[in-house]
Amino acid sequence: VQLVVSGGGLVRPGGSLRLSCTASGSTFSSYVVSWYRQAQGQARELVAHINTFGTPLYYAAHVKGRFTISRDNAKNMASLQMKSLEHDDTAVYYCKAAIGWEGYWGQGTRVNDSS
Repeated sequence: VQLVVSGGGLVRPGGSLRLSCTASGSTFSSYVVSWYRQAQGQARELVAHINTFGTPLYYAAHVKGRFTISRDNAKNMASLQMKSLEHDDTAVYYCKAAIGWEGYWGQGTRVNDSS
């Protein structure tokens, strides 16, 4: 499966962004999807995870209540809605689709604090 990530950009603290992860090349509905992020100088961390049925299974503590992961299998797309953004949310965001031991990454999209 190939993943294309979009939706990043500059945003003021308190603002919102919606990231999209569009899949092609395979049966997207069979893959669990995760969003990760990597801030400069830090390790990549798991932000949110959703199962094949569209049930969110995990949010990192520092995004819970502010971020929402979703997917639309009919459109081969997963999304991460981010609200009440904070400076510490500045990072490159990646989506990952996985099935069994196989995992595929999108190219990442940067979210930056514009203040």
